[in-house]
Amino acid sequence: MKILLVYAIPEEKIEINIPSAEIVYVETGMGKVNAAMQTMRAICEHHPDMVINFGSAGTLNHNVGDIIICNRFIDRDLRKVTLNGLDSEITFSGDAMNRVFTEHQLKNVAKMINGICNTGDSFVTQGIDIEGDVIDMEAYAEADVCREMGVPFVSVKYVTDVIGQNSVEAWIDKLADARKGLTEFFRP
Repeated sequence: MKILLVYAIPEEKIEINIPSAEIVYVETGMGKVNAAMQTMRAICEHHPDMVINFGSAGTLNHNVGDIIICNRFIDRDLRKVTLNGLDSEITFSGDAMNRVFTEHQLKNVAKMINGICNTGDSFVTQGIDIEGDVIDMEAYAEADVCREMGVPFVSVKYVTDVIGQNSVEAWIDKLADARKGLTEFFRP
């Protein structure tokens, strides 16, 4: 099995070992456009069996240090537009998670599975009308590319900050904790 591991910035990268898998790392850069472009490029080049996004995220509903596994994605920018045929939500089946993650990861390390990731092109500092378990700037775009290309997708997010509580400063300060927490999660 070949797996693309996608993350936004160098400060989020960790080394991951998934038994019986060939791993390809893809740094996308921040934001939906960069994420979509780099994910599409990597899928076309490497033809993966699955894409896993990992990294940091904010939250309104959980605690700093929680790990949320997401298979449902909302684009908060598109959510505001009401046009026929415009889709702002993507859901992937949980089958991909069960093929890759161990029972230990799913039951003992992750705070939640089947979580919702809310994506937009802004760093959220106030929680007005934000739905979802975690908030980021890339996962929906990566999920959209994977849906279009027929590649299973899942996102594993480490909660670095609670929206509205000095989110920008907390996020920067917690990136090392995110790497440590995600390394622990992905340990076989």
